[in-house]
Amino acid sequence: MPVPIPRQRAIPAAEGGQAHAAPTTDGTGPLGGRTADGDTGTDRTAAHTPTTHSPTAHDPAGPDPVHDAPAPDEAVRDALVRDDLADHDPGGSDPMVSDPVASDPVGNGTGLTLLVIEDDPAGSLSVPELLDSGGKPIRIRTARNLTEAERLLTDDVHCILLDLALPGRAPAGGPTGSTSPGNHGSLSNHGGSPAPEAPNGKDRDSAADAAPDELAVLKHVLRLAPRHAVLALTASGDAEIGAQAVGVGAQDYLLREELDGRLLSRAIRYAVERKRADAAQRQLTESRLRAQENARLERGLLPTPLLEGSPLRFAAHYRPGRSRALLGGDFYDTVRMPDGSVHVMIGDVCGHGPDEAALGVELRIAWRALTFAGLCGDELLSTLQRVLEHERANEEIFATLCTVDIAPDGRRAGLCLAGHPSPLIARPGRPAELLPYDNGGPALGLLPRARWPRRQVELGGSWSLMLYTDGLIEGRIGEGNQRLGQDGMVELVRRKMAAGLRGDALLEASVNEVRDLNGGDLTDDVAVLLLDRAR
Repeated sequence: MPVPIPRQRAIPAAEGGQAHAAPTTDGTGPLGGRTADGDTGTDRTAAHTPTTHSPTAHDPAGPDPVHDAPAPDEAVRDALVRDDLADHDPGGSDPMVSDPVASDPVGNGTGLTLLVIEDDPAGSLSVPELLDSGGKPIRIRTARNLTEAERLLTDDVHCILLDLALPGRAPAGGPTGSTSPGNHGSLSNHGGSPAPEAPNGKDRDSAADAAPDELAVLKHVLRLAPRHAVLALTASGDAEIGAQAVGVGAQDYLLREELDGRLLSRAIRYAVERKRADAAQRQLTESRLRAQENARLERGLLPTPLLEGSPLRFAAHYRPGRSRALLGGDFYDTVRMPDGSVHVMIGDVCGHGPDEAALGVELRIAWRALTFAGLCGDELLSTLQRVLEHERANEEIFATLCTVDIAPDGRRAGLCLAGHPSPLIARPGRPAELLPYDNGGPALGLLPRARWPRRQVELGGSWSLMLYTDGLIEGRIGEGNQRLGQDGMVELVRRKMAAGLRGDALLEASVNEVRDLNGGDLTDDVAVLLLDRAR
């Protein structure tokens, strides 16, 4: 069944050199469908009035078995299109929208809107009765060329029905006035009107020399509306072209001879849902690829301790505070120098985002390079502060740092603290305790001319040295606001070591208990290092 055309506003007797057909006095439109009083728009819904149609150049076989409506006057159709452009886009706004399918994938609330792109003024394509899944009429818009289609492609259009035969090529024995696929200003030339020329002579010559592309107009529509569902309409003899249309991006194709209201309504709904599902799957795939790429990048940025030839055993536990992240603002590193000394560092950039993580990586790499260059203590930390000042996003960003350089014999070490918690040391026969921390300096990036004294500490013959960030000690205890703190962390480690835990098992058990005391995952990054030396 054809779509009834609403009563139009008054049209001048001549517009653009063409006559027009006025609506009948009994309130029916040019196609015989009764119009809605006062409706001057061109959004049309399906009617229930049977009509007939006449064969056209595109339909040499005679009447369509589904549509039999008489063809409307060409001037009336031109007037309807002009009304479409005036009513739906009076200001000439940009037709490209954010994502009509995602915003209202099945037209809930407002109903579905179909944009039909076909350029036959004789009206051989009659859209039958269309209802959405809720029984609401599907609104119809018709465009005769891509320029009009672009202007009618507003944010409430959910699906596009494109007639492949009409725009791109004429069937055998059809009119010779069809334009080439490259001519998108007018999809075919009917009624003796001259077809607009190609944008320039070079394009026109190229189109003439190249083999015709039967899907050129479809490809143009897909470029014009990449986020809209598209249905291709073709004749039964051109089913292969319809399959090719799906291959280049259409959601489905329909055969003209089999078209009816129920089939088209269902095809529209399925196309819209399929487009939404494709978009969701594409976004999911892109997210997974980005996540995999980020994971590979973050794993590559984590340090590899350089302790070959050292008798020290090394263990580390790292847990970013960001959800699904592998790298946070905490950073650490350990290297063995040619003289046998071992240098270890742990630090924390304030904040938890990717910028802080990147800055932490920069500081870690700079520390390793400066350490291999022979810098140590205050000289090294002063240089790191200059690196931080140049690389940070704003002056409010700072970083805490703890460095320990262990002598080649493993019995002594130099300690520097830059606003960082002091390491914990455990020796046989003595309870675990914190190294002296009363002579440290400020965090990097706070004071321009700060100094960081290096303190000499005795380690002994056999020991375990644990370095950590504040994420381990700032977790809550129970329901209140009380924090674990350094004293609570020391007691916790003592219990674990008394139970015989060492190395990775000690770090894992300690972090898990801190998390349990917090009542869930810790919000801050956590990094813990453990160096063991046996006598």
